[in-house]
Amino acid sequence: MAAAGTPPTGDRAQNLGMCRLGIKLVTSWCMGHCSTTDPHWPGRMGINFHHPGTDNIMALNSRSSLFPFEDAFLDDSHGDQSLSSGLSSPTRCQNGERVERYSRKVFVGGLPPDIDEDEITASFRRFGPLVVDWPHKAESKSYFPPKGYAFLLFQEESSVQALIDACLEEDGKLYLCVSSPTIKDKPVQIRPWNLSDSDFVMDGSQPLDPRKTIFVGGVPRPLRAVELAMIMDRLYGGVCYAGIDTDPELKYPKGAGRVAFSNQQSYIAAISARFVQLQHNDIDKRVEVKPYVLDDQMCDECQGTRCGGKFAPFFCANVTCLQYYCEYCWASIHSRAGREFHKPLVKEGGDRPRHVPFRWS
Repeated sequence: MAAAGTPPTGDRAQNLGMCRLGIKLVTSWCMGHCSTTDPHWPGRMGINFHHPGTDNIMALNSRSSLFPFEDAFLDDSHGDQSLSSGLSSPTRCQNGERVERYSRKVFVGGLPPDIDEDEITASFRRFGPLVVDWPHKAESKSYFPPKGYAFLLFQEESSVQALIDACLEEDGKLYLCVSSPTIKDKPVQIRPWNLSDSDFVMDGSQPLDPRKTIFVGGVPRPLRAVELAMIMDRLYGGVCYAGIDTDPELKYPKGAGRVAFSNQQSYIAAISARFVQLQHNDIDKRVEVKPYVLDDQMCDECQGTRCGGKFAPFFCANVTCLQYYCEYCWASIHSRAGREFHKPLVKEGGDRPRHVPFRWS
C-alpha cells in the first residue's frame, strides 16, 4: 500500500493506520459478499489487467469520434496500460503545454449511508472546486446518495491528480477515508478514469475500416478499451482496435464502446450474435452488439444519383445486405422477396444505432 506525501506522525498516523485496517477489512468483505450483478458496487471492477505481449502495443489518446487516435499524437510510454502505471505517471506535456490525463468526473463508492451532499462536498473540497452528483439526483430531490455511491465533478483536472496522490492503494484499488455524522474514517473507493484507457490499438498493421466496426451498448463503465479488445478478440478474433465512448465535456465513459475488426468474418460473427456476455475478472454482463452506423455514407446502390447526392439515412444490418441505402433504394431493394422484413438502422444521438420502422410508399 502506498500513500503520497511525508510520513504521518501522532494522531494522523494513528488515523491513517485505522484507515488502512478498514480498507483491508472492506476488501476482504467485498471479495466474499459483493453482488456480481451490481454495476456500481465499489471494488468489484477494480481491474489490473495484463495480457502477454501487450507491452509493445500502442494505446492512443482520444480526440474525435469513431477512431479518435487518428488525429492524436502517439506516445510510446502508454503501451503499458496496467493500473499501477496509470496511477503513478506524471502529467504529460506536449510542446510545452499540459495535457490532461484524467477525466474530471470521478466515481466514489462505499460512502457512509448517512452522509449527505454537503458533507461529501466538504470531504473533497480540499482538492479543488467540485460538484457532487449521482444518477437521477435532480428528480429524486434526495440529499443522500441512494445507493452509496456518487460522482465528483471537479472544475480542474489537476484536482483529480491531487485526489489520487492523497489516496491509499490496496490490491490495485484506491481508497480515501471519509467521515459522516455517525461513522469516522470510513474507507471509500476512489475510481478515476484515465483518458489513455479510452482507446486501444491491438493490431497497428491493419487499416481501420468503419464498415467492419461494431457498436457495443451497455459496457460497464470501469471496463477499459484494452479489456474490451481482449474479450472481443477471444470471442471472435481479428480485433484491431477498441474504443470506449466518452462524453465530450468530462471525457467520462458513457457506457458504450466500439470495436473494429480486420476481417469480414469476425465482424459478421459479432453482429450476428446481437448480444454478448462480457466476462472478465469480476465483470459478467450481457451487452448489445450492432453494426456501427455512420452518418456520412453515400447510398451503396445509387451513389447519391437518386437522392440528390445526400448521405444515406439507412443501413441494413442483415448479413445479406450490410449496405447503406437512400430511401428510394431501400424501398426498391427491400421490396424483393426475402428482404421485405429487413429493418433499417439509423444513427441517433449518442452514437447509438437504432432500428426505425419504414413505411412503404
